[in-house]
Amino acid sequence: MQATAQKLINRVERYTVLALLVMMLLVIVISTVELGIMLATDLINPPFMLFRINELLDLFGFFFVILIGLELVETIKMYLDQSKIHVEVVFLVAMIAVARKVIILDAKSNEPMVLIAVAAVILALSAGYYLVKRSHKQEKKEAA
Repeated sequence: MQATAQKLINRVERYTVLALLVMMLLVIVISTVELGIMLATDLINPPFMLFRINELLDLFGFFFVILIGLELVETIKMYLDQSKIHVEVVFLVAMIAVARKVIILDAKSNEPMVLIAVAAVILALSAGYYLVKRSHKQEKKEAA
């Protein structure tokens, strides 16, 4: 009885993850097309072949959202292959998200504490990523 229930749970989990993967890929494709349309529209509108700073920041922000989506797809693929989430990939997704925030952040209109908080998040993510990578190197040395 328990083996049957476990098989059912595993099957439902796998199909759910596959559905998430398909939906994420669909969102990425649609977002990429939308980014292309935004880029073409911004290039055609006066001033011709030039970007205003706000348009450029919007494009960069959108670009990073698509990169975050691609990293999430990578996380989902790894989960399908190995049935576990890799912490390094989660850190990379978080770092890309923070980088996106930094790029579109208007430092002049934000409180200094917001900027300090963003810097603290960057430092914490960097330290966490470094520690995870270091522990993996140490595990590989011990296994060899």
